[in-house]
Amino acid sequence: MQDFKKVGKKIGKNLLFCVILIILFAEVSKILENASMKNDNLVQSRNKSIFRILREPEHTIDVIALGDSLSYSSISPMELWDRYGITSYVCAQSGQKIQETYHMLETALETQSPKLVILETNAMFRGNPGLASMKESIEEWGNHYIPIFRNHDIWKSFIIDKQYPEENYKGFAFRCAVQPYEKGEYMQKTEQKEKLPDVVITYMEKIEKLCRDNGAELLLLGTPSPVNYSYQRHNSIQEYADEKSLAYLDLNLKLEEVGIDWKTDALDEGDHLNLSGAQKVTRYLGKYLKEQYELADHREEDFNIAWKKEMEEYRQKAEKHLKEMFKK
Repeated sequence: MQDFKKVGKKIGKNLLFCVILIILFAEVSKILENASMKNDNLVQSRNKSIFRILREPEHTIDVIALGDSLSYSSISPMELWDRYGITSYVCAQSGQKIQETYHMLETALETQSPKLVILETNAMFRGNPGLASMKESIEEWGNHYIPIFRNHDIWKSFIIDKQYPEENYKGFAFRCAVQPYEKGEYMQKTEQKEKLPDVVITYMEKIEKLCRDNGAELLLLGTPSPVNYSYQRHNSIQEYADEKSLAYLDLNLKLEEVGIDWKTDALDEGDHLNLSGAQKVTRYLGKYLKEQYELADHREEDFNIAWKKEMEEYRQKAEKHLKEMFKK
C-alpha cells in the first residue's frame, strides 16, 4: 500500500509540475505576443507578417497572399489598391514551408474574411519526406499554438536592445537591386512533371478546406522566377489544379504579356523580381483579379483614409528607389 502511495504522490507532483509549466508558457506567450503586436521591430523579418496582419482593421482585407520570398518580392498590395481598389495583404515568409503557409492562413482568418486567397506555388515544392516532415509539422504546430517557441528571439530585443526595423508595405518589401538574368529560355515545353512532396498534398487539402470553410476562393499563382520554375513544375501544378478544380495562373508562361524584361526586372540573376518587376506583375495580376473575381473597389471608403496616407508614402519611396535603380 505504501508503494502505491509513493507512486501516487510522484505522479501527482509530476502532473502539478506540468500544469505549472503550461501556465507559465501560456503567460509568457501572452507577454511576448502583446509586445510583438505593439512593436514588430522586436520580431525577426520572416515572422513580421504574423503580427502585422493582426493589426489590420478587422474584415477589411479582401485578398490574402501566401508563400515564400517570391510573394513579397512580386506582389505589391499598395499597387493593387492604387490601381484597382483591392485591399490585400502579403502573408509571406522567406523559405516558407507548407505547414507555415497553413498556419499563417489560420492566423489571417482570425481577424479577416478574405474573398480570395492567393498561394504562390513555389512553396508547394518545399517539403521533406517521412519523419523529417512529421517533425517539421509538430514544430510548426507548436510555433503556432505556443507562441513562446516562435518568439523566443524576442528576448534578445529586451536583453541587449536588439531590434529588426524593416521597410514594408502590407507585407511587400522593396527590393531594389538590378542583377539581370542572362541564361535564356527556362520554360521549355515538356510532358514531364516534378512530383509534389507528400506533405504538400496533405497540407494543401487542409488549406483548401480552410478556404472553403471561410468562404474564400483559392488561386494558385506562379510568379516569374527562372531559378525556381520550370515546365516540369508547371505541369505538376496544372495537373493538381485540374484535379481540384482550382484556378492556376502561371506568369512564367506570360512573360511577354506581363512585360518582364530580365535585363531590368531581375533582383538576383533570376531568383526574385526587383521593384520594377513587381510593379509589372502586380499590374497584370490586378487586372486579372478584377476580371475573374468579384472584388470591390474600396478606394473611396472611409476606412481607407489610412491606405491613402500610406500610398502617398509608398509612391514617393517607390519613385525614389526606381530612379536610383536606373540612374546612369
